[in-house]
Amino acid sequence: MSKIICSNLSFAWSDGTPVFEDLTCTIGTGRTGLVAPNGAGKSTLLKLIAGEHQPLSGSVSVDGVLGYLPQTLPLTGDLTVAEVLEIAPIVRALAAIEGGDASEEHFTVVGSDWDIEERARAELDRLGLGDVTLEGPLSTLSGGQIVSLGLAAQLLKQPDVLLLDEPTNNLDRDARHRLYDVLGGWKGCLLLVSHDRALLDRMDRIAELDQGQLTFFGGTFTEYETTKRAARDVAEKNLRNAEQELKREKRELQQARERAARRASTGARTNSDIPRIALGRVKRKAQESAGKANDLHSQRLGSVEAKVDEAGRAVRDEQTMTLSLPDTTVPAGRTMFHGERMQVRGLFQDEGLTLAIRGPERIALTGANGTGKSTLLRIISGDQKPDSGLMNRADGRVALLSQRLDLLDADRTTTENLRSAAPHMPEPDMMNLLARFLFRGSRAHQPVSTLSGGELLRATLVCMLCAEPAPQLLLLDEPTNNLDLTSVEQLTSALNAYRGAFVVVSHDDRFLDEIGVRRRLNLADGKLTES
Repeated sequence: MSKIICSNLSFAWSDGTPVFEDLTCTIGTGRTGLVAPNGAGKSTLLKLIAGEHQPLSGSVSVDGVLGYLPQTLPLTGDLTVAEVLEIAPIVRALAAIEGGDASEEHFTVVGSDWDIEERARAELDRLGLGDVTLEGPLSTLSGGQIVSLGLAAQLLKQPDVLLLDEPTNNLDRDARHRLYDVLGGWKGCLLLVSHDRALLDRMDRIAELDQGQLTFFGGTFTEYETTKRAARDVAEKNLRNAEQELKREKRELQQARERAARRASTGARTNSDIPRIALGRVKRKAQESAGKANDLHSQRLGSVEAKVDEAGRAVRDEQTMTLSLPDTTVPAGRTMFHGERMQVRGLFQDEGLTLAIRGPERIALTGANGTGKSTLLRIISGDQKPDSGLMNRADGRVALLSQRLDLLDADRTTTENLRSAAPHMPEPDMMNLLARFLFRGSRAHQPVSTLSGGELLRATLVCMLCAEPAPQLLLLDEPTNNLDLTSVEQLTSALNAYRGAFVVVSHDDRFLDEIGVRRRLNLADGKLTES
């Protein structure tokens, strides 16, 4: 019955910005997916549970052995695989004993872990690292292999409670599916932060972190989305009803005031022969009656306004982008890029790669980490020349969105960056465009360096897609890495509005389906094949 217990947990950053206030929850046995926008505190909560952060008040307790895989592994290239697995002293002690050294200290180090090498090899094999040696240096491994190695280190502890922060980042498709299989048989308490919807659909429950509090939803991420969508539909209906009621109350208040004014005017003409004292009493009575009616309508109006505010708070701003990008249109059949026998020594086979991109094709480029996918994108864009081969690009602009999102001038605002990209765009059109990319008011005038990950993505997209001239061939390298689920939806919306051709490197099958990919190319063993 392994579990995590948070009791009245409070935490704030050094500048006093609160993250959690009196968070109380219990996360028991089973697989729990933790979801929230970037910056809401998901990774912070995992670090509090792991003991890397200390709460301002309250407590965190973990029943059982804890394993924790952070989003960024604090590893250096000179470490060996055995050191990352935290078994190097045991392996050395076993080697000494096998060599005839019967010192007591070696037996103390080994303890009961006589089969540690066999267990380590089993975990490495299960995660696709069968060809990795325990003595091998970390510098020889790819980013995805290092993530898998970090997971193997945690699994080797045989934890009762496992914390994983974005474990599919940098993993190729095969590595992702191996991770899915490992977690599919998990029997302990798992708390997982991820934007990988296929992985979240393998969870037993979803925990939503909102304004420092957790709400639990039974079932997979797809079931969670269905529940949230239904709740949002009800909230939007309540808001529409409340707004209609508010209009009705305002109309009735105005009509009551107009009736009172007409009665007062009619009474003044009709009662012209009444003595002044009696006329004053009639006038005061009419004013009091009108005042009471006005107060009654005003109270009702205030009550309905409060109802509108409450209904409005229940409708979460989903930050949805609705776009139209006609300037990116590419005629069907037009050859955007053609390359023959493109060769990069050490990556592609001797005959090189041949690739043609025609019309508004939507192409997914897949393959294991380290096979040369990013290199191929740079060759298509013209940022890198192959060692040999022939290439031809159409006259239209080619834009490359790298994993680093480093296209913009970080010291300038989003508005200034867009003005540089589209210098002839009229100011009203520019501000309207920025609003459609969710940069409204002061948000459009913040330096790019202060933007969150999702905001930086949107700023990069607006400057890239709406530049003069607009790109007709778009290249995207792992665009969903490190994006929260809302940002992935916004990227999907932008790409569905894009009318040109694109090639995207991604291992997220659901994302590829949602952006309308119809052609898939696989780069493996130095060859490019249709898949």
